[in-house]
Amino acid sequence: MESPAKKGSKNLRYFVDKSSDGLDVKEFFNKTTDVTNSGLKKNVVKEWKDGDHRRQPVDPFANNRFVSKDKIKKYERKKKMNSYSATKYQKFRKRLTNEEKKRQNSIGFAARSELLLPEMSGYLEAEDNEQTYQITQQEIVESVDITSATKHFDLNLDQLGPYYVNYFRNGRKLLIGGQRGHVAAMDWVTKELMCEFNVQESVHDIHWLHMPTMFAVAQRDWVYIYDSKGTQIHCLKKMYRVYKLDFLHYHFLLVSASDNGHISWLDVSMGKMVSTAKMKVPRLTAMKQNPYNAIIATAHPNGTVDMWSPNQKERVVSMLCHGSAVRDIAFDCEGQYMVSAGIDRSLKVWDIRNYKCLQSYSLRSMPSHLDVSQRNLVGVSVGNVVEIYNDCFRQPVDTPYMRHRLNHAVSDLEFCNFEDILGIGHKNGFTSVIIPGSGEPNFDALEANPYMTPSQRKEMEVKALLEKIPSELISLEPNILGSVDRQSLVKQMEDKKSVNYVKPKDIELQSISKKKRTKSAKKAKVKKGLKNAIIREEIKQNVSQKVHKKKDKQNKQKNTKATQKHVLDRFKPKSN
Repeated sequence: MESPAKKGSKNLRYFVDKSSDGLDVKEFFNKTTDVTNSGLKKNVVKEWKDGDHRRQPVDPFANNRFVSKDKIKKYERKKKMNSYSATKYQKFRKRLTNEEKKRQNSIGFAARSELLLPEMSGYLEAEDNEQTYQITQQEIVESVDITSATKHFDLNLDQLGPYYVNYFRNGRKLLIGGQRGHVAAMDWVTKELMCEFNVQESVHDIHWLHMPTMFAVAQRDWVYIYDSKGTQIHCLKKMYRVYKLDFLHYHFLLVSASDNGHISWLDVSMGKMVSTAKMKVPRLTAMKQNPYNAIIATAHPNGTVDMWSPNQKERVVSMLCHGSAVRDIAFDCEGQYMVSAGIDRSLKVWDIRNYKCLQSYSLRSMPSHLDVSQRNLVGVSVGNVVEIYNDCFRQPVDTPYMRHRLNHAVSDLEFCNFEDILGIGHKNGFTSVIIPGSGEPNFDALEANPYMTPSQRKEMEVKALLEKIPSELISLEPNILGSVDRQSLVKQMEDKKSVNYVKPKDIELQSISKKKRTKSAKKAKVKKGLKNAIIREEIKQNVSQKVHKKKDKQNKQKNTKATQKHVLDRFKPKSN
């Protein structure tokens, strides 16, 4: 056998020149690699061990080959566990080592799966002596393809505004609601209208539920649930005068903030009110959820941002973010950063992990609404102008990434998932704006599938119900669920020790004289019988004492009833 091939060879990477039985492997695989569309899978290529006449194949992609360390670090969530320091028992060490191997393999597979992601995120590039925010939507529409150009459109609805906007989490369905009662749901990609109706009263907020077949509308008095055809399914009278809505899709919880200062969590799968908390500052200006731990954050006019959990009646965290009222807040997709806008014309970026301010920007005018895209682009509305900032979390930014001017003041804005689209609601209707690089280009079909069929939707709904996370698991630190609460465990053990158990007294038996000594088995029987006899007497005494106490109580109750006079006793004839 000849020497193995070098790693730098063009067509041969895992094979020796000749096998042990004289087969020229190099010539064979050079021929197969030159043939196009031969139908052979590349995964069929294997490596043969030297000196092995049975030619056992070896996986060339084993041990995370071709995966850089940077990609593996990206998918690592915790440090590698040492089973020897974790436990001293060999049985558990084997189990821990096997679990650690599975975890490391899953990290490697996740890092290698990036090769299968075909799409790349878009971007906007300006020419020399030009800024990206000077590029208008008309220029973008003229330069992109036809399918992308149709995603920029306007809905002129000048009689029933201003409008609220909400996209479903797969980025396919759009829900708009006018403050004067107009509600419409549509597939905004194909422009197919699902339902449209007027509730004949004011609308304060709208939101999709767990599937694009149901949505909630906060109307003048109560919250109503409608299906995709516009039929009213339910009226939630437990939620009275609600003006902010949100939905936790992993927990099936509909969150609402009412006008009287209450924040409520309703389980949509069972129709049960999980929890209700009273806010110290009754009126709030914004309500958003943290996608990392499902904590609800509320912004208030006194400049604070409070965080709430359904498992506690009091607020979990209270942050003083601005010196004046907070207009709006928004979280990134990973739940690590929060953006807040205040009346003092300031825009601040906060690190939620340590509650510190990372960046602070001053705007031209007072901001009104905020939103963060999947690629961490921040959209800010200032009057009738919408500005988008790129990479403003970790480094300061001087100029906006894009800018779009409208004819009316902005009432709501939201980025669309898996699309480079920003939806803007205003007094005159709705506007869809193209923002290159805002959406995630690759989607997980098991998580949120934009192209799901009705049968897939039904199956996804059943799986979501089976995998529903209980509301009791919502906490500020979700990783604490895998750890042991040592303080409560120690306290529980101490409480068990402090309980007074009924134990028989130690009985001293007189030693038997040597003359009357019996066998050891007989001795043990005698001792056991004496102990049992004494224990029986003690139990009898305890039982008799309890019986006497009960009788005394009953007699006292009878005496008190006899002494008590009735109201009509004064009409009875007096005895001489």
